[in-house]
Amino acid sequence: MAFPQTRMRRLRRNPTFRRMVRETRLSVDQLIFPMFVRPGAGVRNPIASMPGNFQFSVDTLAEESRRVAGCGVPAIMLFGIPEHKDPLGSRAYAEDGIVCRAVEAVKRAAPELCVITDVCLCEYTDHGHCGVIRTNRDGAPGVDNDATLELLVREALAHARAGADMVAPSDMMDGRVGAIRAGLDGAGFHEVPIMAYSAKYASSFYGPFRDAAESPPQFGDRSAYQMDPANAREAMRELALDIEEGADIVMVKPALAYLDIIARAAQRFDIPLAAYHVSGEFAMVKAAAANGWLDEKRAALEILTAIRRAGASLILTYWACDAARWLQEGPPVAS
Repeated sequence: MAFPQTRMRRLRRNPTFRRMVRETRLSVDQLIFPMFVRPGAGVRNPIASMPGNFQFSVDTLAEESRRVAGCGVPAIMLFGIPEHKDPLGSRAYAEDGIVCRAVEAVKRAAPELCVITDVCLCEYTDHGHCGVIRTNRDGAPGVDNDATLELLVREALAHARAGADMVAPSDMMDGRVGAIRAGLDGAGFHEVPIMAYSAKYASSFYGPFRDAAESPPQFGDRSAYQMDPANAREAMRELALDIEEGADIVMVKPALAYLDIIARAAQRFDIPLAAYHVSGEFAMVKAAAANGWLDEKRAALEILTAIRRAGASLILTYWACDAARWLQEGPPVAS
């Protein structure tokens, strides 16, 4: 018998059909908004390389957190810029440090927000690296893995005592998830989860973030502890080790250039998977949109949907509040 000609376009012909059969759903509930806090009062410094984003002082951050919560965004990630920096990044784990003060202020201003804190030393060290610097066997300076772990535990504990809902180690030291989990549990913070930057690549897309966080390395780069962009199987090992050490959520960073890693991880591991759509990926679209080369809303929602389609449960994105509004407005009109 003759079969009718296949017609793939039937269910694409109007917005209602397309909405009914859509395979991937992007929701505001999946978004986390990164925010930067610095010393001072009344500060709202625009970040030139990341249009629409700012460095806030604690007071203005608290005000902004109410707006974020009002958009429906469920969580923020805090990055701190300290009053001063030193070789050991001591302001990272000070009980009165900038992030601890910010956590307390946000929890008062918007208690419904989930406040996640970045746990790393790069913003706090005068050399801009993610840990304690020692001389390597070859005579060159490098990050001492084990000496750094103690300081990361102290930082996570300071954030937990301030009221952080979740901590997120981003340093890529070996064993830091297990060390932080043991430290939190030993101090009675059994219910504070860890979102680990597990597959964090030594990427070219971090430049605008380093402007925002004032954290570029003062010598060399971070290739000795962040991952080689060429490696995929290694990422699966990193993810598996962090899960074994007690991570509650694992992360791939960056997102857009590593959709294959997100997809592999989603297929292999059965815990929540986050992906960080990073500053350089964001800034490229903003620059193109400013020049009229593409439609920002359409491009942003397409990118975020792609990250979800690859398998991410959660997305850290500088578009979080914009995306919340765009999702309420409905999908952009196709050109």
